[in-house]
Amino acid sequence: MEQTRPPLRSLNVRELLELEIPPREMILNPILPAQGLVMLYAPRGIGKTHVALWMAYTIACGGEMFGNKWQCEKPYKVLFVDGEMPASTLQMRLSSIVASSERELEDVDNLKIITPDYQEKGIPDLSILSGQEWLEPHLEGINLLILDNLSALCRSGRENESESWNPLQGWLLKLRRKGISVLFVHHAGKGGDQRGTSKKEDILDTVIVLRKPNDYDPKEGARFVVYYEKARGFYGDEAKSFEAWLKGENGKMTWQVQEMEDLQLNSLIELYKDGLKQREIAQELGLGLGTVNRWIKRAKEEGKVE
Repeated sequence: MEQTRPPLRSLNVRELLELEIPPREMILNPILPAQGLVMLYAPRGIGKTHVALWMAYTIACGGEMFGNKWQCEKPYKVLFVDGEMPASTLQMRLSSIVASSERELEDVDNLKIITPDYQEKGIPDLSILSGQEWLEPHLEGINLLILDNLSALCRSGRENESESWNPLQGWLLKLRRKGISVLFVHHAGKGGDQRGTSKKEDILDTVIVLRKPNDYDPKEGARFVVYYEKARGFYGDEAKSFEAWLKGENGKMTWQVQEMEDLQLNSLIELYKDGLKQREIAQELGLGLGTVNRWIKRAKEEGKVE
C-alpha cells in the first residue's frame, strides 16, 4: 500500500524571513558547500580521479588544495565510491597522496572507500532504488559522498536522454535534504562537453571541467586547466580558471598552480617578441584585441618587451 504523503507546507514571506536559518557552511571553499551537488568532468586520462582522491583526502583532513585555491577549514567525513579502478591502483594513488600531504587524518574513519574488488557481486547500479538502498547504511554520518565515476556506477538508461537522469536526480536531491553533499566524477564526450544530457547541470551548485593546455606534452602527466562552467555562489577572482600540474620531487607529489592570466601573458610576450602583430596574437591566444593591446602596454611598462 502506498504511503500517504504529508501535506505540503507553505510559508508567507514574513514567516520565511523570520526563520532562524543557519548560514550555509562551506566544505571546500569556494566550490563545495554543505548540501552541495558538484560535477567534476574531463576527457579520459587527464587526471580527474587524481583530483577527486586529493579532494577526498583534503576534506577528510581539513586543509588546502591547489595552493590556497580550495580551502577546507575542518575535517569532514567522506565516503569515496570507486566504480572501475583496480584496488591496487587505488591503493597506490592514495598512498602517494598520504605521503605527500602535510596533514594527517585525525580519525581514519573520516575517509572510507568502497571499491568493486572487495564486493562479492561488484557494486550495484546506483541509478536504481535497490542500488541506492545497498549504499544507504554506509551514508550514516557522512558529510560528502564522492562517486567515481557516473558511467560505471549508474548504468541504467541512456546518458543522452533526460528522462534517464530523473531517478538519479531524485536520489541526489534526497541526499541533499539529508545534509549530504555529493561530488560525482564524469567523462567528457567527443565534443569536449560532459557526456549525456545537459539536464544534469540544472540542480548542481558547481560544474568543474579539466582540459589539457594547448602546449600539453603527454610526458607531463597530470597537467590541466581547471575551468568553472557553473559557479553558484562564487565569482570574480575565485571563479577564474587556473592551471594545475602534479609534480613529483623527493618522493612527494605537489600541485604546481599558475594563474591562466599569467600564463597567457607569458605566451603573449613570446609571440610579440617573435614579431606577431596584435591582431595575430589575439587570434592565436583566443583573446580580444583590446585585451592584447592592454597587456602589451603593461608588458612594456614592466620592461618585459620593448
